Amino acid sequence: MTARRKACSVAAALLLAVVTAVWSGQPSSASGETAAVTPLGVPFLPSPDPLHVTIASMVAVSMTVEKNVTVRLSDGSTRTTTKYTFTKLQIRSHMNVVQKAAGHTVTIDVPAEGSLGGYDSAGKAETTTMWGNITNVCVRVLVKICGVQGLLDFFGSLIPLTAGAEDFTGDIYAIRTVDDHAALNSTDNPVHLPGTISVTTP
Repeated sequence: MTARRKACSVAAALLLAVVTAVWSGQPSSASGETAAVTPLGVPFLPSPDPLHVTIASMVAVSMTVEKNVTVRLSDGSTRTTTKYTFTKLQIRSHMNVVQKAAGHTVTIDVPAEGSLGGYDSAGKAETTTMWGNITNVCVRVLVKICGVQGLLDFFGSLIPLTAGAEDFTGDIYAIRTVDDHAALNSTDNPVHLPGTISVTTP
């Protein structure tokens, strides 16, 4: 049997896919050790089932890379992975997120433009962090260059994406977007993903 739920706007859909997935597995450690299993830089325990993220076209001021970062997952296991930090990340066209876990599949589809941390209402930059593995991203310098490792070798630890990037593919454990400059009374939401969300069960 298949159950589907769709929303006109999925500004909180990515949060749903990431945070609700936390509860699909419980830490195997004793309750007294819970505080010690918080992953680096992540305010929650991500699911061991990563999000498969594809973005047809996107733009950001920059992407920096920190390798060999260890994160703890909700089932108590750890992964040594990569931390990617984007500044002013905006979706130009078609973002798709799929997570298969615990007998269900969550799909978020954003067919056109969206934001994972662009600008706040004051025009200040927002920051998006991903923990996982980006298996492909293409940028255009004089020609189209694809492949994360090749880009890192070419540009070093900082990849400029102001001219845009294409064909992003990654398996991501957690995504966090914050407004680093927000005032205490700010109501700006750094995530804007107009599209649909569906939950499918066998």
